[in-house]
Amino acid sequence: MRNLRKTDTEAPKRADREKLETNTAKLHEEMLKLQYGLYKLKEHSVLIVLQGLDAAGKDSTVRSVFSGVNPQGTFVKSWKVPTEEEFSHDFLWRIHEHVPPKGMIHIFNRSHYEDVIVPQINKSLSSKRINERYEFINFFEKLLKEENNTIIFKFFLHISQEKQKEKLEERIYNPEKRWKHNPKDMEVNLKWNEYIKVYEKIIDKTEEAFPWHLVPADNKWYRNYIIANTIVKELKKHIKL
Repeated sequence: MRNLRKTDTEAPKRADREKLETNTAKLHEEMLKLQYGLYKLKEHSVLIVLQGLDAAGKDSTVRSVFSGVNPQGTFVKSWKVPTEEEFSHDFLWRIHEHVPPKGMIHIFNRSHYEDVIVPQINKSLSSKRINERYEFINFFEKLLKEENNTIIFKFFLHISQEKQKEKLEERIYNPEKRWKHNPKDMEVNLKWNEYIKVYEKIIDKTEEAFPWHLVPADNKWYRNYIIANTIVKELKKHIKL
């Protein structure tokens, strides 16, 4: 099991910000070309899962990393608390209708993984039920891979407790970000270690079909480069232009 508390959340000191920002701009151009190839060939679909604690930068990642793709070939879904109707079905019911068809890129801001995170934090499900959900998720992702040639990228945006607190406080004092503020935000920050333990378990138990990519998220420019580079590098293996 990977130890997230000993995993870097910051960019390496040797990282050259200016150079990596230039490289990220080039990766945006490559991503657009690969997107056209994906849409033209219609042999694969792409699902990008963004997970992370509050203020880890999921919204910012969507805006920055995918700013250069064609909107007609992408779809972004943000997952909230299940509705009454969604609660009346199995936990993957609401997810399945939003997975990408061949040729498309779908981006999940949060995802089906919330349904194993929240119950563990709130202790609303037994360990047995949680473990069953891990198995269902593994099967679900294998189903997408084998039945529809879906390529899934699972990114955990790893933000430090100190940086998270800083960004949550900014939501209080910065008028432009105050709309994001939730009075319960700081409760999440106080439970940082608890959330990290849950994510360690999730990562350990749900890599059967696709690996998790741990992304240092304290520095936006480095986070953006890592995610863009990972996507372009993998898509080049599947999409021949």
